[in-house]
Amino acid sequence: MDHRMRRTMLAAGLVMVMAVPAHAAAPPEPAVDALFAAWSGTGTPGCAVGVARAGDPLLLRGHGMASLEHAVPIMPDTPFHAASVAKQFTAFAIGLLARDGRLRLDDDVRLHLPELPDQGHVITLEQLVHHTAGLREQGVLLSLAGWRGSDLVTWDDILGIVARQRGLNFVPGSELGYGNVGYTLLAQVVERVSGQSLPAFAQARIFAPLDMRHTRIVDDPGHLVHGRASGHRALAEGGWALSQPMFAHTGPSNLSTTVGDLLRWQRNLADGRVGGPALRDWMRNSGRVDGDETGYAGGLILGAHRGLRTFGHDGMDAGYRANVVSFPAQALDVAVLCNASGIDAEALSLQVADLYLDPPLAPRVPAAIASAGPPATAWAGIYWSERSDEVIRLEARNGALRQHGGPAAFVPIGPGTFRPGESTHRWRFRALENGGAELTLWDHWPAPRRFVRIAGTVPDAAALARFAGRYRSDEVGTTFEVALRGSGLELAWPRGQRAVLQPVGGDRFVLPLGTLTFTRAQDGSVDGFSLSNRRLRRLPVPRL
Repeated sequence: MDHRMRRTMLAAGLVMVMAVPAHAAAPPEPAVDALFAAWSGTGTPGCAVGVARAGDPLLLRGHGMASLEHAVPIMPDTPFHAASVAKQFTAFAIGLLARDGRLRLDDDVRLHLPELPDQGHVITLEQLVHHTAGLREQGVLLSLAGWRGSDLVTWDDILGIVARQRGLNFVPGSELGYGNVGYTLLAQVVERVSGQSLPAFAQARIFAPLDMRHTRIVDDPGHLVHGRASGHRALAEGGWALSQPMFAHTGPSNLSTTVGDLLRWQRNLADGRVGGPALRDWMRNSGRVDGDETGYAGGLILGAHRGLRTFGHDGMDAGYRANVVSFPAQALDVAVLCNASGIDAEALSLQVADLYLDPPLAPRVPAAIASAGPPATAWAGIYWSERSDEVIRLEARNGALRQHGGPAAFVPIGPGTFRPGESTHRWRFRALENGGAELTLWDHWPAPRRFVRIAGTVPDAAALARFAGRYRSDEVGTTFEVALRGSGLELAWPRGQRAVLQPVGGDRFVLPLGTLTFTRAQDGSVDGFSLSNRRLRRLPVPRL
């Protein structure tokens, strides 16, 4: 068929769907199309979706446009940037080298990367794989050093700032802290041990043997990838703009692939054709902390959906969203790749899976119940985690409990227990004897996070003025300025970056980066501050 005719047919909504094997039920194509209706046609970015059972493709389909700029539709074989879906291939490369006897999973990472600082603890390769190493997150550190989202990020940028760190988020092996820096270091380990870059190693040892013809790891955002979908972001005034990741490094991201190739890969995680059964099992076995499973395996998130075990991974970078999910007991694999930042690829992939799973299925979220005990709004307030220094703000708005600025109302699902909207996350509140409240939060991982409600005096203008001054972190190479602006404080750092500090009581403030807590000397004077968020804990910034 002439390629121009094929493109016209695709743009009109006619898509290629692979034939269904005789043993599989007829795919519910209209129902799948309905899920992607908002992302179909010639005026919007969209998604490619693939479904397979026991390795046999049931559906390969494209919706929307790969490039609005050039009027190119998404086809089943359109490559996408798949963001953190890349992590499982980096983990697999490490596993192959361990199987080959070229390294050990319990090796100290400094054995292979001696330029890394001695943090006073051994950090093993397997801890990097399982996100239990405790390293501060590269993206947060670079942001504090002045990098913007549109800036190129290179190997030297990351390795340089990691080498300057003099502290960890937590003792290695003591908890899980998801991030990207560990996988960046693992990519360097692959290169140092094998003598090949991760892109070259993966091509020779993973992609070529699995016939993943449209998959590559890209180490330069300027590299051309034939037919690749462009990333997009929605504009407030309407319309779209391009949104591309600017990563010149590999390991945690920079995978370019198609849904068809991902289905081949997901099958390999079932049959172990490449790598063998032992490596397959290691890839799917959870890391552990104090003997308890963390829910993160070899670049794979272990979970459950509607009562069924799953493994897979999502991905979010710039104007791309991705999700792969496998149901091992049902031999069902789903891959969704999208090119707009507003698309929830994870939700779509699970909704697609629902169409192919045999009923009855458990409810996706716990059912709402009549609220017992204090009303949800009674739990409003500011909650703080002593362990991570994170702050969560909850507010009573429109008669419901919500996260500060968030739209989802908390729905009661048990005594003192709620879910935000249709989320699967659980928030459990408990009144304390001192009149306070405790929050236990289960979100992405099996281990809960704990917070206590805090109440502190909001500083007046005179107290705020005492925080003003210049502060310096040699670990990120940045001088910060805290200044009074109107009735509040503002934090400024290089290249015009600014953030309003919103007081939450005493010496503690919140900003888009997380929590800023001023520290004091023995005489009570302000001698610095610390910065914390989900991926950075108490980075010290002394006062000049």
